[in-house]
This record gives sequence, C-alpha cells and structure tokens, in this order.
Amino acid sequence: MTQVTEQAAQLRRLLHQYALEYYVLDNPTVPDAEYDRLFRQLQALEMAHPELVTLDSPTQRVGGAPLPEFASVTHRVPMLSLNNAFEDDDITAFDRRIREGLGQDEVTYDVGPKFDGLAMSLTYENGVLVQAATRGDGATGEDVTRNVRTINAIPLRLQQREGVALPSLLEVRGEVLMFKKDFERLNDDQTAKGLKTFANPRNAAAGSLRQLDSRITASRRLAFFAYGIATCEGVTPPNSQSGVMDWFGTLGLPICKERDRVQGAEGLLAYYQRIGEKRPSLPYEIDGVVYKVDSFAQQEELGFVSRAPRWAIAHKYPAQEALTIVDVIDVQVGRTGAITPVARLQPVFVGGVTVTNATLHNEDEVRRKDVRVGDTVIVRRAGDVIPEVVGVVLERRPMVDQPGGDLFNPQQVPREPAYSLPKTCPVCGSHVVREEGEAIARCSGGLFCSAQRKEAIWHFAGRRAMDIDGLGGRYIDNLVELDYVHGVADLYRLKLEDFLDMKRRADERDGITPETVQQGKVATKWAENLLEAIEASKNPPLARMLFALGIRHVGESTAKTLADWLGTLAFVRHAPGPVLRVLPDIGGTVADAIADFFAEPKNQKALDDLLSAGVQPVGEHAPNPALREKLETASLLAALDIPKLTATRAKQLATTFPRVADLANADANTLAGLPPDIASSVQQWLAAEGNTARLEALGAWCATLLAALPEETEAIAGAFSGKTFVLTGTLPSLSRDEAKAIIEAQGGKVSGSVSKKTDVVVAGAEAGSKLAKAEELGIAIWDEAQLRAAVPG
Repeated sequence: MTQVTEQAAQLRRLLHQYALEYYVLDNPTVPDAEYDRLFRQLQALEMAHPELVTLDSPTQRVGGAPLPEFASVTHRVPMLSLNNAFEDDDITAFDRRIREGLGQDEVTYDVGPKFDGLAMSLTYENGVLVQAATRGDGATGEDVTRNVRTINAIPLRLQQREGVALPSLLEVRGEVLMFKKDFERLNDDQTAKGLKTFANPRNAAAGSLRQLDSRITASRRLAFFAYGIATCEGVTPPNSQSGVMDWFGTLGLPICKERDRVQGAEGLLAYYQRIGEKRPSLPYEIDGVVYKVDSFAQQEELGFVSRAPRWAIAHKYPAQEALTIVDVIDVQVGRTGAITPVARLQPVFVGGVTVTNATLHNEDEVRRKDVRVGDTVIVRRAGDVIPEVVGVVLERRPMVDQPGGDLFNPQQVPREPAYSLPKTCPVCGSHVVREEGEAIARCSGGLFCSAQRKEAIWHFAGRRAMDIDGLGGRYIDNLVELDYVHGVADLYRLKLEDFLDMKRRADERDGITPETVQQGKVATKWAENLLEAIEASKNPPLARMLFALGIRHVGESTAKTLADWLGTLAFVRHAPGPVLRVLPDIGGTVADAIADFFAEPKNQKALDDLLSAGVQPVGEHAPNPALREKLETASLLAALDIPKLTATRAKQLATTFPRVADLANADANTLAGLPPDIASSVQQWLAAEGNTARLEALGAWCATLLAALPEETEAIAGAFSGKTFVLTGTLPSLSRDEAKAIIEAQGGKVSGSVSKKTDVVVAGAEAGSKLAKAEELGIAIWDEAQLRAAVPG
C-alpha cells in the first residue's frame, strides 16, 4: 500500500508541474497526450483506492453534482474598490497627493492592467486551496470553491521550494476572466447548440463561474491572474507589492506579464500609453490600468479614504461608445428625492448590451452638453456603469427655418429649445429645490411624495435591511397609492382588515374580479403571512436597521461600522460629525451625510415613530473601547475640518488645548505657536456663528460616550469566554455567520485556522484539512448539536 501511496503522490506532483508549465508559464515540456496518460493513471489509482484522493488532486478539478445554492463567506479583510481616473491631470494630481502625503520627491509604483473580469479571493491553508469567494458587497461574498477548483490556471496546491516554508494561511486576491479566444470558442459552441450567446468575455466568465453545476464551469476555459495579498500567516511575505507579485510567481500562482515598476507621474502615464497601444493585441479584455504605491509601509502610512485606498487608483481607458437619437428627456425621482434627467434613446448596442436609457446626471450637465430632444448623441457604457450621454453631434441636430427670415437665405434655428428641469415634481407636484453648491435638484415633498415613499419603503423592507419577507413592489405600490402607508412606521400599524381592504380596492381599480375560496370566504392567508413577516422584522440587528433607514452613502459596510463602534442606536443617532469622521473607513462626505440625516427633525420623528411602533434593534452593546484613542483631542480637532488645519498641526494645537472644548477660548496669544496663516484660519473659524457652541457640544457628547466605554481588558462574559473556535464544513442549519454570532455572543473568538491555541473545532459536512489538523492535534471536535447544547438556556 505504501508503494501505491507514493505512486499517487508522484503522479500528483508531475501533473501539478505540467499544469504550471502549460497554464501559467506558457512553456509546456510534455505533449498533451502525456499529460492525459498520467491523468488517467492517477484516476485509475484513486478509483481503486478512494482513500488516496486529496483536496489538491488534479482529478478534483472535474465538476461534481449541482449545488443547491452558494454559501455566504465573510471576508477576513474587506475587498475594497478603487477610485477611478480618466484624464492625465487626474494622475498628475494623484501622484502629487501621494508625494505630499509621504513627504517625498518621487514615489515608486507597481503598475499592471485592470482586467475586465470578476474579483476573487483564494484561501490556501498550508499550501492547499480550501476556499474561493467572490467579492460580493466587499464584506461578504459567495463561496464558489467547487467551481474555482475546475479552473486549471489556479493551483490546487502551491509550489514549494526546497527549504522554504509555505504560509500556514494565505489569502490571495485576483481576477477570474476569460481570454478572447476562449470567449469566441464558447459563443461558437452556444450558436451551434442553438443557445443564447454571451455579450462579452466578462459576462461569459461571470455566468460560467456562478453555475450551480460545476461541470458546466469545468467545460469552459476560465483564466486567473493574482494581483494582491490580503492575509498571510506562518511566514513573512515580501514588503512591497512588486515583491509579493514575484513571490506569487514562485508559488505557482498566475501573474500578469504586463506588470511593471515605474517612478512618478511620468512613469505612470508612459505605462498607460504603452499598454493602451498593446490593448487590441492582448489576449484578454482590459478597461484600464491600476497604479499602486509599491512599498507596503508607504501604503500603510497613506491609509484609506472612504471605501478606497489612498495609495492606489484605476486609470480607465475611454469606454466603448455608439451613436443614437434622443426621443424624449424624462426625469426620475429617486428615494432621496433626487431629480435626475434621463434620455430615452432609440435602442443601440454598446458595451455589450442594448441601451435604451442613459443618465444625464443633472441640469447643469444637460445644459453644458446642450442635449435636446431629437439630437444624435454619443452614448458611452463602461463595464457595469450606467450608460451616459457623452456629447451631441451638432452637425446632425434637427433645425427649422426661423420665422421672418430672408426668403432666399432663411436662417435656421434648433427645432427643440434648450432643456430646463421641471419646476415641480412630476410625481407629487411639489416644488423642486436645489441647494446652493449642490449639483442635484430635489423634490421638496419628502414622504408626501409617493415616489420617495415607495423607494424608501422598498429599501427598508429589503432582505438585507429589515427583511420583511413577501412585501414586494406590488404591495408597496398599493399601500402607498391607496393611502394606507405614509412612512415606514405605518407598516407596523397595519391590521388584517387594512390588507384585505387594500386588495379589494386595488382589484376594483384594476378591473379584477375578487378572489374567493370555498363557501364564499375571502382568501386571507397572504395577508396573514405579511402581518407575520412585518411582526418578525421588529427586532433586527442594529447594523441592518441603520442600513434600512436609507441614509445617503450608507451601505451595509458603513452601517456595520457604526453599529460595531458606537454600539447603540442612541449613540449613532446623536453622534456629531467629527466623531463620525474618526471612525474607520468613514470619510468626510459619508460622515456629513449621516450627521445631516439625523440633524433633520423629520428623520428623527420618523425614527421615534418606528420605536413607538415596537421596532427595537437587538444586539446593542457598549461602544468599542478603541474609541478612547479615536476620540483624542488631536483627532477631533483634525476632524472639525478647519481650513488649513492638518493632522500634524492639530496635534500641535492639542498640546495647548488638551480638551476639544478648550479651543473655544483660543486667542492670538495661545495660537502663536502655529504658522500665522493657520492661526488666522483657526481664529476665523472660531468667529463664525455657532462654532464655539459646536465645540462645547462636541466636548460634552464625547465625555458622555467615553463614560460609557468598557475597560479594554473587559471581556464578554459567557459560556465560551477565553476559548478559540474554528468553523469548518457546512453545518446542517446554521450559516458560518450565524454560528460565529453564537460563539461571539458567549464571549468566544472565531479564528480562520487551526493551531495549538484552538480550543474547539466545529465541523460540518465536507469538512476538510482543518478537521484533519484538529484530529492530529487532539483538539475537541463538535458538531452543530454540541455547539447549541453548550449555549446556556
């Protein structure tokens, strides 16, 4: 048996090496027939001895039975997006910001193509691929491990150099894509089979990767390029982006040959031009290039702004464009009352899809581009970005003779007048307002406007918000249009007779005969189910309730940050803007939007109405002890957004004014240590109406918050206090997130890898290497039933 085991191991090693040479190095050393012969030999051995099958065996790339659905995966490190740049001036400004932020004359960047594919996270434990997850919303993605195993370009086991240890845990970020030739082959096959073809390689890759039947994924040729590192344990990775990419190459991970290292803005722009010239001949689609500060130490120093890193940017190429004609210019009323002009177009195929509508953004943009009904316009669509009108082909504008002109030389004028935004909301008739400095005009109707009410309620009831199961668009439309619901709190005051009366009236309006059941009784089960769903939604986690409120710029990730750091709804709804600004990953724009939302009395009343209706978030807790550091005077002073007051000068100012409220007493003498222009700016800010009162209110609120903080050493008391858990496999009825929440609620900690410090491994179906390692180390192994039984009550 030992001889058979060694033979299988040797075959696996050879097949991994030949796959690396073929798919990654593009330098095969044996013909395909030899690879196929060895593959069949390994298959025969594993069929005769099933115990020899390993997770990294090349035979496991073949797809298995269809999955019912994709499980959810919470990323250890969020998968962030990049800010985009389109003009050379944007890149010059980016380089200037980097140099000023680092205090250096020149910065080195790692550069590479921006692939038009799907972001992917690959997790390797001790060199073996154990999980692959999509980006999802950045915080949570989908587990597509079984499908990713079918991608030949992705190693199931990392290459190991002699005498060099592999990481115990390595999370690689990269892009799954489809090469142009493979896309053409796939569409040819689809056409031959009479099936629908794919619009572009990105859609084909997405459709292939998200197949529930991994055998379909296996039949399509997907590729992969690694571009970043998220987590590494057990070894110290290189200290730069370019170093990590080279290291990835030694591990057998595919890396793009077109990457480079350059210096300064000139180097960035030269690379952009060079790759742009090669773009048509590249074997894959790209929509730009990506620039990253090469040094990880410098990346850490620069940090993040909002949800994107300061140290990286995507420089996009001009998007695909096409010509079409504007039939009508309408306006849409959004959930926040935003009035957006929309061009209704004659259908045109651009960017891989048929486009019939394109955003005109706002009134200023329409006037700047001078878009009119009947114009021939250039429409652009890049990736998943909403199509937009780039400009007008003036030579094709419809013209008419001007009345009273010369009979023989008539003067022509545009057939249609210049566009103006309507003065009243097309939905509710309320007047349209536009605040000074704002590009967007808004309907003043608030919750009176049915368009806003419908959108707000739809968002509020969504699965990732309050999760009111069954409350779809048709019911929401009827509840609003027939005047049963004026705000979200009204949902919780509805009774059975309201729903039945609503349906009767809606049926009469639509000319539908009322539904009946035997013995003439009206069907009520649907209404009872809705009432039960509304009742069941009354106690959401705080983060979901915050997301449900529909605050501008606040997505699920930001809502979770607010809940995790401030702990209670009471603290969140009264948090001053400077406090919000010092929270992780919340930039100035988002902080201002949150503060503005809660400063509006109508919003506070709506929130009070919700609480009065019985809605109450669960899982509230004391604020994060780490706020002590965040709320230091220097941080708060910097967050006040006083003109010219940098973080460094804020630290200097804090030495004179140890409490933020003390700054209200500043004068020329106490500010003498600052440069004259900064001291003058601080004095001007203090002289502005309301700012000294703002300082005092901020100081008082922070004192209240600090008094509520637990000691940093204070742990959550519970059955699992001090214990470290690891989750592996699929549990019968709990998701990973639900099991993690149970453990953390009892004071336990959940780790991603098994070690001697692990106390318990909770294992479900298809548990892999983590279970084997736990058995090897003699660690306690529980199933779901044992986990539940260990929780008191």
